[in-house]
Amino acid sequence: MTSVLKGMASTHFIANYGQKQPLLIRGAMDPTRLPVSPDELAGLACEPEVESRLVIEHGPAEWQVAHGPFDESDFASLPEAHWTLLVQDVDKLRPDVGDLLGLFDFLPGWRIDDVMISFATDQGGVGPHRDAYDVFLIQGSGRRRWRLGRPGRDALIPGLDLRILAEFDTAHDWILEPGDLLYLPPGVAHWGTAVGDCMTY
Repeated sequence: MTSVLKGMASTHFIANYGQKQPLLIRGAMDPTRLPVSPDELAGLACEPEVESRLVIEHGPAEWQVAHGPFDESDFASLPEAHWTLLVQDVDKLRPDVGDLLGLFDFLPGWRIDDVMISFATDQGGVGPHRDAYDVFLIQGSGRRRWRLGRPGRDALIPGLDLRILAEFDTAHDWILEPGDLLYLPPGVAHWGTAVGDCMTY
């Protein structure tokens, strides 16, 4: 299986980008190889042994998170926009998703955690935040806007069950199309927002 680096030598990635700076690769892979549909993802989120979350934005500082398992009535009661479903460890649930990890064989195995898949309705996302680990974001179906923040304070919006940054100063602003990949080193503030319905791996 070829790498998602699209011809870039793994040594070049590790020396110049790995845990150093973000990297956007357009057309990193064929999006038809991303095998999970929104309905299948929702079905996984209804299974009791699966870790899943629903995040709904009600306003600029109003976010609600609910943890699965879910059922059909939970999805039926959702608004038309501004929500996201996230399912963890899909590579352990679906062998065809697990096969995608072969695209990242330039990384040592101990640095690979899981494949999380999200489905978001228009304007859906989980808010501006930082992660303490490397993140590789592959756009599946649809489009997503990614804003990357400048270094700044880590003050959080109080009173939420999510770690959402209270301040966000945009340094980069990109729309990812199906098959595009965005790499983020640990600690880089980022904010993904769906442009119409979309799926991200």
